[in-house]
Formats: sequence, C-alpha cells, structure tokens
Amino acid sequence: MKPLTRRAAALGLACSALVGVTAGSGASAFAADGTSSSATTAFPALNPSALEAAIQTRPSDNASGAIALVAEPGQLWKGSTIDSQTGRRIPANAHFHAGSISKVFETTVILQLAAEGRIDLDQTIQQYMPGLLPDTFQPITVRELINYTSGLPNVDEGKPADSADDTIASRYTYRTFDEIIQDTLRPADRPWPGPHFAPGTKQEYNSLGFRIAGKLIEQITGNSFKEEVTDRILEPLHLEQTSVPEDNPKMPRPYLHGYMTDSQGEAVDVSEQGGDPSNMISAPADLDHFMTALFQGRLLPTAQQNELFTLPKDNEGKLVPFVGGTSCNKVACFGAGLMSTPLPNGAVLWGKTGHDDGYANGMFATRDLSVRAVYSVSNLSLDFGAPTHLSNRLLAAVLNPTTSHN
Repeated sequence: MKPLTRRAAALGLACSALVGVTAGSGASAFAADGTSSSATTAFPALNPSALEAAIQTRPSDNASGAIALVAEPGQLWKGSTIDSQTGRRIPANAHFHAGSISKVFETTVILQLAAEGRIDLDQTIQQYMPGLLPDTFQPITVRELINYTSGLPNVDEGKPADSADDTIASRYTYRTFDEIIQDTLRPADRPWPGPHFAPGTKQEYNSLGFRIAGKLIEQITGNSFKEEVTDRILEPLHLEQTSVPEDNPKMPRPYLHGYMTDSQGEAVDVSEQGGDPSNMISAPADLDHFMTALFQGRLLPTAQQNELFTLPKDNEGKLVPFVGGTSCNKVACFGAGLMSTPLPNGAVLWGKTGHDDGYANGMFATRDLSVRAVYSVSNLSLDFGAPTHLSNRLLAAVLNPTTSHN
C-alpha cells in the first residue's frame, strides 16, 4: 500500500446514516469476549435487480466502474459495470489491487505461527527485533501490532502529502519493509515521530504495525512474506487469482483498471504500480473463498481464530477508546486484522476495507456467513478516508431489497 493510502477508511458497507446504528450504540451486540452474541440472522433473499442498480456508477461516486459479489447460503450474485474511460464492460471476475485487505492475510499468517508456537502474541517486538524501534517507544506486543493498539505512528507520518500529479509520477515506487520502517521511524528530513499513546490503552488504525509484523514473519520463518502467504493460504485454498506481486507492477488479465485524476482533470491509468512486499492482487471470488474458509475455522485453530473477533478491552473489561479517525465510533471496533460493524437486525459484519492508488475495496461477512460481500471500485479520488457510495448502496440493497436505492 502506498503512503497516500495510509489513512483508514470508514467502513463503506455500514455507515451510520444508512443503517441507523453505530459501532458505539451497537456495543451490546458483542459478547464479553468481543465476539458476536447473536444467533444465525436471516437476511432477505438477494434481489438481483436491486443489487445491479446499486453498483451502477453515479456522477457523485467519483469512480470509473466497479465489480461486486454478494452471497447468502444457496445464493450468489456477481455484477460489474461499464468502465467509463474505455466504454467496455468490466469482467465480473476482474483482478484488482487489494490494498489493506492484505492485513487479514498477514494476520492469519501471524496467528498460524502463534498456533505453531513460533510466535508468542504476548512477546514484545523489542524482544524479537532489538533496536528496530527507537528507545522512545514502550514495549509493544505482537498482539498489539495486529489489533491496532500499538500506539505507533503511521507510515511516513509527518511527511508532506503528495499531490495527485506526484502520486501518479511515483506510482512505480517500491519499498521493502525495512525501508518503510526506517523512513517512518528515523526520517532524515524531519523530526522522528514518537508514540501516539501507551500500547494497549487505545485503538487507532495503523499500517506501520503491519509492516513490522511482515518483517517479523520473514525473520521467524526465514522466508519472504510472499512465500509464507502463498504456501499457507493461497495454494491450500487454490486461490489462483490471488498473488503477492512484490516489485512486479504487471497486472494479471482480466483486471479492473484503476485511475487517478491529475491536475488537468484527466483520468490516468495507474493499474500498474509498485508498493511494498505485502501488496496483494485478488478477485472477488477468491476473496469470498478466503473469507469463508477463515470464518469456518479452516485456516486457524479455535483459540487463534477467536483473536480475529476479539475487541481489545481495558483492565475494567470495557472496550478501549478508538482515536485518530472515523473507522470506529469512539470505542474499539477492530479485532486482530478484522473490523466489526453492527447492523440494525442484530447481526455484526466483520471484514476489511482496502485502498491502493485507483482502487477502493472491501470484503465483509457475518461470522456465521449468513451474508457475504466483496467489492472493488475504480476510484478516481485522492480521498480514501470516506466510505464508497457503492458499498453503502450494496448494503441497502441487501437489507431492504424491495426499496429503490438511488
């Protein structure tokens, strides 16, 4: 993921204005361990016409096209739009840059290594990798890295924001985990950033922690992030449309073209781009298959799987505060890697958004898989902090399929 995309996006599939409930007001939907306490929730049958209408690009979307997959037990809908730049229909199985959805794959590998006894979630990064963090940082555990309670600064914090033209010009830039970590924590051209808060006391969306977790995976295993994700997840699940391209900018065909708007108002194709070792390319069916296998417990033993759905709490058993963004409503809504959002019918969506230059994506499901959704939008905007209009419309079409959604 590029420096521009380091900001956390609010959950596109469930903004409070749409569903009338927020993460804070829905806290009662969680059991004491942070997992959903509701039984299997019945959703209305999928309405293909409503879903098709929901994904159609509107002028206010600031997007050039989209693909989506929505499923309920025994029902599967896939759809796509016209690419407004080429005038051609986008294949429903098109590849796209997954952005921070890769954090869920990374978390899964960390938890697998924990299950194998090779990583202790309560051990600190300072003990695993002495000298990696400046002395201004208190001990940070592996668990705090992956549940967003590390208090670390974000990637390239303090660096002036790039313009659209700068971002387009530098889109092929590739940095290793070490380069990102050092460029952020020990920058040569600005003051070194310090901790945002004491580890474990608050939750804040953070990408630097996952670059450090990626480095930890490589140190513990002696293999690259790509090798571990491929051997542990992609090959066992036969995710043949998902890859870890590393520094290869080529896109596998067919693919959703990602665009960014330059200072002249022109849409520039940025589908080929660099990034870092945790970059991933995927497609809707593969992410749906991955999410299904993960939630069914096919990738993790029970104890480690529960980490995904456990929200961090303080010593009094209360959810820790959420700070520094709008992803959650005042209190923690992320488990290990995954984000939670309660719905009006008592169900809770778990999943992750992801952004790369030209792409805004999401994958979400209830823990019991009574509804699942994956989407990717070719995003023309530089602002990745807002939910996508398409994802809001998709959720509306799922919850109220007989109502018109404009």
